Amino acid sequence: MHISSPQFHQNARRAMADAGLQKALATSRPHFLERRANAVANLPEFEMLRDTARDIKNHTLAHLDFYLETFEQNVEKAGGKVHWCPTADDARDAVLRICREADARTVTKGKSMISEEIELNDHLERNGIQPVETDLGEYIIQLRKEAPSHIIAPAFHLNRDDWETQFRLSHTDLPADRVFAERRDILTEARAKLRARFLAADVGITGANFLIAETGSSVIVTNEGNGDLTQTLPRVHIALATIEKVVPTLEDCTSLLRVLARSATGQDFSVYTTFSTGGRRPRDLDGPEEYHVVVVDNGRSGMLGSEFQDMLRCIRCAACMNHCPVYGAIGGHAYGWVYPGPMGSVLTPSLAGLDRTKNLPNASTFCGKCESVCPVRIPLPGLMRHWREREFERHLTPATQRRNLGLWAWFAQRPALYRTATRASIGALKLLSGKRGRFKSLPMAGNWTQGRDLPAPEGGTFFARLAAAERARRP
Repeated sequence: MHISSPQFHQNARRAMADAGLQKALATSRPHFLERRANAVANLPEFEMLRDTARDIKNHTLAHLDFYLETFEQNVEKAGGKVHWCPTADDARDAVLRICREADARTVTKGKSMISEEIELNDHLERNGIQPVETDLGEYIIQLRKEAPSHIIAPAFHLNRDDWETQFRLSHTDLPADRVFAERRDILTEARAKLRARFLAADVGITGANFLIAETGSSVIVTNEGNGDLTQTLPRVHIALATIEKVVPTLEDCTSLLRVLARSATGQDFSVYTTFSTGGRRPRDLDGPEEYHVVVVDNGRSGMLGSEFQDMLRCIRCAACMNHCPVYGAIGGHAYGWVYPGPMGSVLTPSLAGLDRTKNLPNASTFCGKCESVCPVRIPLPGLMRHWREREFERHLTPATQRRNLGLWAWFAQRPALYRTATRASIGALKLLSGKRGRFKSLPMAGNWTQGRDLPAPEGGTFFARLAAAERARRP
């Protein structure tokens, strides 16, 4: 997947001018916010569960090698196999090798962001294997040859008419004059198209929300039956996951599941929560003959022990992007890679390099909403600030910005002069704004005023008001 993060500003402008995208964002985003708020309100111990979830993830990351080794041992005891993949190339090759050993021609896939990260679909197609996305959102964007715009709702950027148009273009064997009277008709048509694919697939590939060290199980949570069909009908099941998905015990997993669905979709639990442990046993009625877990690093071990380790707690609920005002204005594609929103603004520089993604940590208002809703309490604004500091240290920020910061620092080191300058500036801005109290244009503030008015300052400076407040408190 091409990384277009260096073109973030152009991407964002196009997104804000895209009427269809703006309609989709306005329609879908409020539902996520309302449902999460209701789910949290109905669970009095939710804040306590967030602390528990954070502590589970911190403990696991502190002993990650032990739990990964334990996971492998228990997978093998259950008759499965773990494939360790340091890089994206290793992961692609491991999956391709398993598919070739199964003589696979068609592969069904459940939704998996790590498969997007390693560009698995393109790799399989280049090698004569047809991957078929079975999640409804992933299915439509595969037909449209697009990337996901959201980590739990891949087609977040589409409206109903987009679905109808694409289905008419892609499903040409069906009557052209068929009517989509309601959303259910779209679902019914997709189900009919995918049914034959499920039955024909030689290999099924899913992601994994969690890997349980205690039992050697992989866990997926979905709201469609596609995940279960993908991992039980084919002869071979491949679970694709990254190293930080491991958790110690079943009890730890269920604690995390209690905050995952509520944070993601406002549900107590997803419709399907499926635990897979090994291949089919003699008395099992269904299940794959082979069970493989492809565990991918791809840069994550480099985050361990760094100031960015907290990002590895992420359980991919998307609450941060659902509540982010920047994501809410531009959608996911503007971020230019697999992971959008606040979590992507931290994770993408870690995996793809700051030189190509330096715009992302700056795509934040630092309102703090992302941190306030994160179910594992990741300090996302603080982590974005770390990336901004690194950007400055490596001289990746524009020269004008560095000069302006240098000028501000020169004044800040001279308190008396700084206070005099701020008082003069506030007085001048009040005078220039006149009765309007706002600026529609202002020198050196064009990037702000081209999209909104700039309010004129009200009252005195912060230092003056602080001094007045302190004087008022004195006896």
